[in-house]
Amino acid sequence: MKLYAPLRTYTPKKWDLSGLQGISDATLETHFSLYEGYVKNANLLNERLAELRERGENKAAQPSFCEIVRRLGFEYNGMRLHELYFDNMKKKPEELTTGRLYEMLGQAFGGFEEWKRDFMAVGGMRGIGWAISYQDPVNHQITNHWVSDHEYGNVAGFVPILVMDVWEHAWIRDYKPAEKSTYIEAFFRHIDWDACESRLS
Repeated sequence: MKLYAPLRTYTPKKWDLSGLQGISDATLETHFSLYEGYVKNANLLNERLAELRERGENKAAQPSFCEIVRRLGFEYNGMRLHELYFDNMKKKPEELTTGRLYEMLGQAFGGFEEWKRDFMAVGGMRGIGWAISYQDPVNHQITNHWVSDHEYGNVAGFVPILVMDVWEHAWIRDYKPAEKSTYIEAFFRHIDWDACESRLS
């Protein structure tokens, strides 16, 4: 008798983002491939955990079980953050000048431009990681955060509204190491604000 439900696997999503200004198709191709690796690894780790559970080896004393469980956060967040990142990009988006999201960003930071400067400053910090605007579901305020290694810095229960990848693989093929800010500007030209606004609670 099986104790666990049948394993559900993840399928990589697809995006048509070719022709972006400032983010090359070559970079996107490499980036999509990397994302697919996170999907593959999330599925693989879940398969291995299912095997261990079926054998009754899901115990805190089992190193194999412990290390796989610890690794899940990295692979899951690597998969999901990339999906949010590509989902909030568009070839020819409309500028954000009005609407609920525009007002909420302004309220949180004293104006939309002030929020933008803050978000770009977070993204421009040294290191690899993510710049994310989250909404607190309790007070509905939006705050900007740095997330490193996918799983360190995510705020429990907060909803990602805008996600920007600032790992080197997202931009180093197109820009020199000192030109990270130019990539961030290119990213801002392709934000799908409608997608971001749809994430608001």
